[in-house]
Amino acid sequence: MANVLTHSLFTEFDIHLFRSGTHFKLYEKLGSHLLEVDGQAGTYFAVWAPNAQAVSVIGNFNYWNRESHALMPRWDGSGIWEGFIPGIGKGELYKYHVHAKDGRHLEKGDPFALFWEIPPNTASVVWDISDYAWQDKNWMDERKDISGLDKPYSVYEVHMGTWKKTHGGLRSLSYKEMADEMVAYVKEMGFTHVEFLPVMEHPYFPSWGYQITGYFAPTSRYGTPQEFMHLVDAFHQAGIGIILDWVPSHFPTDAHGLADFDGTHLYDHADPRKGFHPDWKSAIFNYGRHEVKAFLISNALFWLDRYHIDGLRVDAVASMLYLDYSREEGEWIPNIHGGNENLEAIAFLREFNETVYKEFPDTITIAEESTAWTGVSRPTFEGGLGFGQKWMMGWMHDTLSYFKNDPIHRQYHHGEITFSLVYAFSENFMLPLSHDEVVHGKGPIMDRMPGDEWQRFANLRLLYGYMFTHPGTQLLFMGDEFGQTSEWNIERGLEWWLTEHDFHKGVQTWIKALNGYYRNAPALHQKQFSPEGFQWIDHNDNQNSTISYLRYGEDKDQPIAVICNFTPVARPGYKIGLPLHGNWKEVLNSDAKAYGGSGDHHNTKIIKTTQETYHGRPYSAEVTLPPLGIIVLELDKAIAPTATKTAAKKKAPAKAAVKPKTTKKATKKEKAK
Repeated sequence: MANVLTHSLFTEFDIHLFRSGTHFKLYEKLGSHLLEVDGQAGTYFAVWAPNAQAVSVIGNFNYWNRESHALMPRWDGSGIWEGFIPGIGKGELYKYHVHAKDGRHLEKGDPFALFWEIPPNTASVVWDISDYAWQDKNWMDERKDISGLDKPYSVYEVHMGTWKKTHGGLRSLSYKEMADEMVAYVKEMGFTHVEFLPVMEHPYFPSWGYQITGYFAPTSRYGTPQEFMHLVDAFHQAGIGIILDWVPSHFPTDAHGLADFDGTHLYDHADPRKGFHPDWKSAIFNYGRHEVKAFLISNALFWLDRYHIDGLRVDAVASMLYLDYSREEGEWIPNIHGGNENLEAIAFLREFNETVYKEFPDTITIAEESTAWTGVSRPTFEGGLGFGQKWMMGWMHDTLSYFKNDPIHRQYHHGEITFSLVYAFSENFMLPLSHDEVVHGKGPIMDRMPGDEWQRFANLRLLYGYMFTHPGTQLLFMGDEFGQTSEWNIERGLEWWLTEHDFHKGVQTWIKALNGYYRNAPALHQKQFSPEGFQWIDHNDNQNSTISYLRYGEDKDQPIAVICNFTPVARPGYKIGLPLHGNWKEVLNSDAKAYGGSGDHHNTKIIKTTQETYHGRPYSAEVTLPPLGIIVLELDKAIAPTATKTAAKKKAPAKAAVKPKTTKKATKKEKAK
């Protein structure tokens, strides 16, 4: 038996917190840690395996000999095995050998490993991430001023491995290469945030990262943990926030992962009616187990703490909330009240959000939740789940369904494009056109656009204009910003060559313009989650398939007006009601030549209002609507309303001393009225 020194990083208080499920910095204790003990450099190991007969550390250093370096169980019944092994340094491969009570010998990766071998290899790697010198102090100091719900969130969703390929499409970019190329591109496009599909280590590349085995390690496919830190740092220095997809809903059953970890269902439920996910053939976390809850919340805080991440988008929340999710009758177990709500998952999500916002109040949590669950983005003290934002899946489905229709038929589907405003302010909604909409036979967003080539691109620009001016925040998957023409493929990079063509370059330029305007127009973000920030001008013009609305920020005297024409017929002299009198100007028009449009249907002159009530507004104006286009108007210079005829006549008595007869006649007319 080789030399394993008795050593521990745990205090009695740590163990108390761990067993009660409230230790949320377990990454400081469990896992592998480079230390010096009794003058000897080496690595301390600690792993939770309460049902094991024995646990040892195996690796190249001992020729994977399970008898060589045994860990000692703690005396306190916590189920933690630990020990210090001299001579093991940074970069050493290792696993835990677990001798289960049923006699099986299991080889497991470290649940808290900071680094892993490049898949398909499955060993953990001894590593240290404390030596990175962050350069993003300005961003971190100022983040509190740019992270509020009244601030712009325009998110570029990215799968790292397929954003861009090199060497003839055979190799993904490294973290370092992304720091050079991706950061510059996202900044140029004007997005406020980038959201990465899961970066945590995962064995199967085509899972897109959603089947995680290494929850505390960025995937080694693109570089080291420090190189991923460099990427985050580069985004921050460019003024761009980072959101990570986080997956507490399920985990894969790979032999080296969390499943069957100590020979039992340690992290999941033994009963498949609660512990097996029928859609993804994976295991479901046991949210009622204190140590599992501490593991997950520790993991969430870990990314915000050690990697300076600015937000977490929680995947598949609906599958966590409902016990009968994707299950038929008899395939699930009701809760103690006989209902289908997963009470343990609900409590977990609330505690997760409370903890995140307590520890990192300038970050954001976002829920991918596809049902009508009430209060997903409402505070827990109001009975909500406590998320900062929620994906607006209903808007996405209705909008794409509407755009699929030939424009001649859209008048019969008008409710699909207006219905979202019935419930738009029930949650803090983010409008997603995500990766899920361009895979699994759905084709690219471009494929939903009907008509000839010109009409398809005009439709696409109209869709994006409508999206960016609709209440809420936005998320766009990579490639959509330039009109990718093929379905996203996990084995290929994006079709960057398309941006050399005018129509695609025009869409890309349009997204730049929309991002720039959204970021700089208070009316589009200051009240983006409040009904005070939106008013319909007209949502009933189904015959012309047009909609028009107002957006407001804090300054009620600076609204913007948005008019969308969902047909290929230009509409000169289209009349709309407006709330303020003055000169309005066109600030965005999707038909501009720079965006791939015709350039023939602009409101080039100042739009002057008249004192004629229309659409229930005191003033009105006539505008030109481009075919399959959207225009955005701003009030250029307010003009005080001119006196009404009645008011003007009331001023007449001031002239009585000069022309009393005129005054008398005016007074009689006034009385007659």
